[in-house]
Amino acid sequence: MSVKVWFNPRCGTARNVVAWLTDKGIAHEVREYLKEPPSRAEIEDVLKKSGMTAHELLRAKEALAEELGLRDPAVSQDTILSAMVDNPILINRPVVIDGERAALCRPSETVAAFFSS
Repeated sequence: MSVKVWFNPRCGTARNVVAWLTDKGIAHEVREYLKEPPSRAEIEDVLKKSGMTAHELLRAKEALAEELGLRDPAVSQDTILSAMVDNPILINRPVVIDGERAALCRPSETVAAFFSS
């Protein structure tokens, strides 16, 4: 199964994306990334596959992002990546990974566009 979803069960958007995948019959593996955090290499791989920057993957509305000063556009990618590894709550979700491509599917409707491309 190549489709993976970084998932937080408390997130309505993540639940909607998983429901869409299920409804469409797309086999997928759900990873509760707060319980099983991705490594730095995995986060970097998602950034490469998605074309996003660490700033774009950052869950900026998380209070911890403000506390750590990560909302400042001048903060380096390296600093944000290190913070995400140490505090996976800072990773925005849901991230959908399908082989050699990945996307942050927020809002949840973007998952349909991801699979139609």
